[in-house]
Amino acid sequence: MKTMAGQLIVGLDVSSRARAEEIVALLGDSVDFYKIGYQCFYGADGYNLGKALIAAGKKVFFDLKLLDIDNTVEKGVAAFAETGAAMLTVHAYPKTMRAAQKAAQGSSLTVLGVTVLTSMDDEDVKEAGYARDASGLVALRAQQAKEAGIGGIVASGQEAEMVRTIVGSKMAVVTPGIRPVGAELGDQKRAMTPVDALNAGASHLVVARPIIGAADPAAAAKAILAEMDGKTGQRVSVA
Repeated sequence: MKTMAGQLIVGLDVSSRARAEEIVALLGDSVDFYKIGYQCFYGADGYNLGKALIAAGKKVFFDLKLLDIDNTVEKGVAAFAETGAAMLTVHAYPKTMRAAQKAAQGSSLTVLGVTVLTSMDDEDVKEAGYARDASGLVALRAQQAKEAGIGGIVASGQEAEMVRTIVGSKMAVVTPGIRPVGAELGDQKRAMTPVDALNAGASHLVVARPIIGAADPAAAAKAILAEMDGKTGQRVSVA
């Protein structure tokens, strides 16, 4: 299961740095990788928390979905690259991805393009003004991400197999909306179990509520790692 620990990213979706640090302490060596999104970044001093985790030998994924003019994106990504963070998300628009990749070159930072949020379905995509269904929009963004030269894509497990065929074996396919067998879906519309997502081609799984909302987060994480370890597919060769 130690190998799987590098593929499990635990979302620190909390508003208190003390609570975030408590979760990290409870999970101990079983988890190597943490996601810091809006809630933690703005509500729990997530920037400095992330730097502290990096200093402690953990990997950090800043999930901030950057989108702005090219110059602003480039400077923002460069600032995050200096922290030693492992991953950072931007919206998967071609100009944004190209600007982000330019800033990340030569660093250890993997830029991820966010395709379609896992809380959205075909009707939501249509309402947003796209003349494609969710799967079609994900496919377009995946191809554009590959052409931009970024390190990976964020997509639901339901599109992971399709994305993997588009981007090849070297790019990361990071899959949120992961729910263990029997777990409630919450606001997720395109969720998938850990095993199914890995077998479909995901390289990393993002799990928040099923772990941090559990009575025993450490036991929940270990159960998910065990579930991941039972997968039948081949591990892809990504960093």
